[in-house]
Amino acid sequence: MEQFFIALAATFIGLLIGIPIILGLFKFGLWFTTVDESHSKVFVLFGKVIGVVSEPGLHFLPIKIGLKVILVRFFGKVYTLDTRMDQRYLRSRAVNSEEGTPVGIGVWYEMRVSDPVAYLFENTDPEGSLRANVTNTTVRCLSNMPLDDMMRDRHRMSREVRSEVSPKSESWGYSLGSVYIRKVHFRDDHMIEQIEQKVVNRLRQVTSLIRQAGENQVDIIKSRAEREAAIEFAKAHAVRPRLVGKALGEIGKDEEVVETLFKVLEAQEILSGNADIVLLPAGGNNEVLQALAAHETGGNGPNIPPLRRS
Repeated sequence: MEQFFIALAATFIGLLIGIPIILGLFKFGLWFTTVDESHSKVFVLFGKVIGVVSEPGLHFLPIKIGLKVILVRFFGKVYTLDTRMDQRYLRSRAVNSEEGTPVGIGVWYEMRVSDPVAYLFENTDPEGSLRANVTNTTVRCLSNMPLDDMMRDRHRMSREVRSEVSPKSESWGYSLGSVYIRKVHFRDDHMIEQIEQKVVNRLRQVTSLIRQAGENQVDIIKSRAEREAAIEFAKAHAVRPRLVGKALGEIGKDEEVVETLFKVLEAQEILSGNADIVLLPAGGNNEVLQALAAHETGGNGPNIPPLRRS
């Protein structure tokens, strides 16, 4: 029983240590390899490409490439390439419009490695060459375009740049994806200030025109309302005499009512004036006149009550 446990422990330790060592030796000898998603491996022996593995997963290289792959570790090299989609943004590429305006154009583009062998051996710096090619194509294709088209038609500009760059990039092992003109701006600060000033002045003019149009509309509405009100008041003034005459005609049918009405109206007119009212005693009008004459001359007249003014 003791020998069984010793053998079990030795086997466990041997497998725990031996299997990783064995697997490491086989992997070092390129008997097998693993490829990650969106990656590729290029195997070069004596300066010649003997195989490319792009499918993700576990691969037994002697079966896939041949037994000569075992010599790659000693007489060749293994290149691991990232084939995922990548993005770049080129800021303010200098371009002149048809009117001679200095304009900066920002270009955004996508690319990925489509041919690992061409990427490694057709160009020493494919990424830098692609960047330079995009820049040169942008300047060449978009120069001397009308400024109005540069500001509005970015889709057509993007298609022109992509159609020019794609064939050349394919020969370098790069597959160019989307190309988009993201930004078009002026590079002359003095010109920018002038445009801002023009925009501000135009906004002021538009604001003034809107305000003036509003005031004119208000005046039109006000004058129309005043005209309609004046017409209605004129109609009311024209109708008033007829209504008053009709009412007086109804009142005139009763003599007592008419006499009372005119007395009231006369009293209202007297009260509404500023004249002095002299109240005379009843009867003795001659004595009143004598008293008034004596009052004017300062003499003594008849013994009558004094006059009361109110």
